[in-house]
Amino acid sequence: MPEVTPLPTNASPQGSTDPSPSWVSGPGAAIEAAHPLDDPVRASLTGPHAHFAEGRGRILRYRPDVTPWLALPDEPDAQDWADVAALAGPGASVTLTAFREPPPAGWEVVFHAEGVQLVDGSVDAAPDPEARLLGPSDVPEMLDLVERTRPGPFLPGTVELGTYLGIRRSGVLVAMAGERLHPTGWTEISGVCTDGSVRGQGLASRLVRAVAHGIRERGETPFLHAAASNTSAVRLYESLGFVLRRRTSFLSALVPWRAEGHIHARTGDHGTGSLEQVGR
Repeated sequence: MPEVTPLPTNASPQGSTDPSPSWVSGPGAAIEAAHPLDDPVRASLTGPHAHFAEGRGRILRYRPDVTPWLALPDEPDAQDWADVAALAGPGASVTLTAFREPPPAGWEVVFHAEGVQLVDGSVDAAPDPEARLLGPSDVPEMLDLVERTRPGPFLPGTVELGTYLGIRRSGVLVAMAGERLHPTGWTEISGVCTDGSVRGQGLASRLVRAVAHGIRERGETPFLHAAASNTSAVRLYESLGFVLRRRTSFLSALVPWRAEGHIHARTGDHGTGSLEQVGR
């Protein structure tokens, strides 16, 4: 794996919602520094999640059994896309956030959604007496809940990314929420889902508040993503005290297959999940 230099960060104190970039003084002029949440995948993989990182050239991705997110340079060139293809393999699905440019010819876009990034403004974070810590032994139940609710990408190794909390009823896991991306000073709340049999009981709100409490206890700031079209989830998060930081986008595309000098894309479900259900 290539040597990686961590990105500059300007993590705000808990509760701060200032989305403006930091300014780093240098000889002759001020230099605008990237905010870690502008590219949270790269900021995570060059920071607290570096032990999950795999890389080739300027490309970084999470270990593929953990989460499908991949980090591209701001302006990827042909070599960058070739490195993505070599890293992921023919026919694989690659998932990007905060990326609006179309992939090169021959790459089939299988999922695209506009999204929002929300940060902790005044969340009433608190532990929940019914929430229980979930771990590797709970993964089969977690995957079953994800299959029923479609909260977005969740894989067998996702539980390794941070704290996951769940609520059971009659011994059955019916709601969960946890931590995913982890730029320095920030932690993303993700995997928020509730079984249809218990929706409307406020379990998602309680778990988000409980996960946010743990993040704050570490001195970090919670943030999250949701599909812009999932207005019910966005309203829920805003009611809890999250505020809009920026609009973003999510994209999944298939690495082309090459045969006899031609490029072919394979279609099918590659487990990208449905961001329409994020946060429900």
